[in-house]
Amino acid sequence: MREVSLPDGRVLVHGHWGRPVLLFPTEQGNAHDAESNGLVGAVGGLLSAGRVKLYCVDSFDGASWSAGHLPVEERARQHERYEGWIVGTVAPFIADDCGGGPVEIITAGCSLGAYHALNIALRHADIFVLAMCFSGNYDTTSWRGWGERGMSTYFNNPVSYVPNLHGEHLDWLRSRLSVLLVCGQGRWEDTTGALESTKWMAALLKDKGIKVELDLWGHDVPHDWPSWRAQLAHHLPRFC
Repeated sequence: MREVSLPDGRVLVHGHWGRPVLLFPTEQGNAHDAESNGLVGAVGGLLSAGRVKLYCVDSFDGASWSAGHLPVEERARQHERYEGWIVGTVAPFIADDCGGGPVEIITAGCSLGAYHALNIALRHADIFVLAMCFSGNYDTTSWRGWGERGMSTYFNNPVSYVPNLHGEHLDWLRSRLSVLLVCGQGRWEDTTGALESTKWMAALLKDKGIKVELDLWGHDVPHDWPSWRAQLAHHLPRFC
């Protein structure tokens, strides 16, 4: 593992070669969470074999979506600062670290990290061509938000903007992006809104002709790290 300090943040790099995966932490998590909660170990064989490199980043949720004292539109604007860092600093670093030149990056995340993985891929499919999303809630307006909802909220709320995708941009997304939505049906998947939101998001993407795969695990699979370890280990080998 390498820890790399970048302007305004850090990235932890796991692996020496292979398909780059940008892994977002859970809500208000940090770059060490994937390792400390077993996600890195779950795909250790892929890392050792040089099939994948994991790039783990810190969250910015405490100043954006989790900042309950801020109106939702301001949270969305703060989130856009984080997205700007990912697109403008982290993605170029990943490209350079993978040998330079264009590189197609996978995004992945669990819980709120799943939202980040999907939203940034939908908004920047020129960089991110596959989003692997585990137990996400993709409706930002359901996160105890208050205040007026403006353009920043709309354009960072997938369940709002996906139904209105059309024309050449939609055609381009159809040709470019793939989405994997995974969710258990056990404890906390209902109370977090993840199960219903995952099914809703899959239906919206399917309706628009965007490549999406929905994988619902059993009623004994909760919204928790053991589930996400198993799900990541099950799916990631197909893509690297």
